[in-house]
Amino acid sequence: MKTSPATPVTAPPPTCPATPCANLPRGAVLLFACASGLSVANVYYAQPLLDALMADFSISAGAIGGVVTATQLGCALALLLLVPLGDLVQRRRLMLAQVLALAGALAAVALAPSVTVLLAGMLLTGLLGTAMTQGLVAYAAAAAGPHERGHVVGTAQSGVFIGLLLARVVAGGVSDVAGWRNVYVCAAAAMLVLAWLLWRTLPVVASAGQRMRYASLVASMFLLLRRNRVLQIRGTIALLMFAAFNILWSALILPLSAPPYGLSHTAIGAFGLVGAVGALAAARAGRWADQGFGQRTTLAALVLLVAAWLPLSWLETSLWPLAIGIVLLDLGGQAIHVTNQSMIFRTDAAAHSRLVGAYMLFYAAGSGLGAIATTAVYDAAGWRGVCALGAVVSLLALVFWAATRRFMPAQAPEV
Repeated sequence: MKTSPATPVTAPPPTCPATPCANLPRGAVLLFACASGLSVANVYYAQPLLDALMADFSISAGAIGGVVTATQLGCALALLLLVPLGDLVQRRRLMLAQVLALAGALAAVALAPSVTVLLAGMLLTGLLGTAMTQGLVAYAAAAAGPHERGHVVGTAQSGVFIGLLLARVVAGGVSDVAGWRNVYVCAAAAMLVLAWLLWRTLPVVASAGQRMRYASLVASMFLLLRRNRVLQIRGTIALLMFAAFNILWSALILPLSAPPYGLSHTAIGAFGLVGAVGALAAARAGRWADQGFGQRTTLAALVLLVAAWLPLSWLETSLWPLAIGIVLLDLGGQAIHVTNQSMIFRTDAAAHSRLVGAYMLFYAAGSGLGAIATTAVYDAAGWRGVCALGAVVSLLALVFWAATRRFMPAQAPEV
C-alpha cells in the first residue's frame, strides 16, 4: 500500500506543561533579554526629550514634569492591574496583545496633536511598557527549568537594565537627527517586529495555578505580600537598594553640571553607560543562586553597595573615582536584584506574575523615597552629604539582611 509523502508543516512553538521546560533554548533566553530591554526603554524615552516637548506643545517648565508623572502613574497601575494577569491568561497570547497595544500607544504619542493626547499616550506607554517588561521576566521564570531559573531571570533582568540605560542615549540621538516624534515612530515599529518574534519563538507555558476571577487574582497579590516571608524580606532589601540607587542618580546631575565640570546632559547621561559593565557582570548572580549560594551572593553584593560610596564621595577631586563607584554600585545592586527574584520565584510556581508585581512595588517605594530624600540632603549638606546618606541606606540594607537571614528557608538548588 502506497503512502503519500508527508506534507511539510511549520513546527509550532514548544509547549511547556504546568511544570517548566527542562531546558530553555539559548535563542529564547536572549529574546527574553532583548524584549525586556526594548519594552522598558519605551518608559524612559521621554526623559531627554522634555525640552523638545515643552517647545512643541508650549508647556511651561513647571508643568513639563507631568509627562514623566503620567508615565510613572502608568507604571504603578501596571504593577497592580496588568502584571498579575500572567498567572491567569496564557502568557504567550498576553504578551502578543500587550505588545500590539503598546505599539498603538507609542503611535498615539508620535501623532499627538495636543497635550491631552500626549499625556494619555504617555500613561498608556508606562502602563503597557511596564506590564510587558515585568511580564516577560515572570514569563522567563515560568518557562525556565528549576536548575536554570536564576540564570534565565538574571539574563532577562540584565536586558531590562541595559534597555533602561540605552533608552536615554537612543532617544537623544534620534531626536537630534529626526525630531522627537520619530523616536516614538521607531519605537512603535520596533514593537511590531518584536510581536512577530515573540509569537514565533516563545514557548507556550500552561498555567500552574487554579483558575480564579480577576478581582481575586489582584487581591491575592496583597495576600502574598502579607504571608510570603521571602517576599517580605527580599522586598525590603530591594527597597533599600533601589533607594540607594536613586540617591545617586537623582543628585548626580547637580555637581556634574556645576563648576568645575559643567558637563552637558549628554555627557552626564554617558555615565549611566558605565553602569552597564556592572549590570552585565551581575547576570552571573543568577547562576550562583541556582547553585544554592543566594545568601553568600547577597552578602558580597551588599558589601559592594556600601563600599561604592567611598569612591563616589571623591567626585569633587576627579571623575575616575565616580566611574569606579558607579560600576561597584550597579554591580552590587543588580546582583541583589537578580538574587532577590531568583529566591522569590522559588516560593510559588503558580504565582510568578503576582510575585514580580508585588516585588516591584518595593522598587517603586524605594525609588520614590530615595529621590525625595537626596535633593533635600544635597541642598543642606552638598555632595558629601548625599554620599553619607547613600552609605547609611546601603549599610542599613546589610544590617537588615544579617538580622533576617535566619528566617529565610534553605536555598538549595531545586531538582
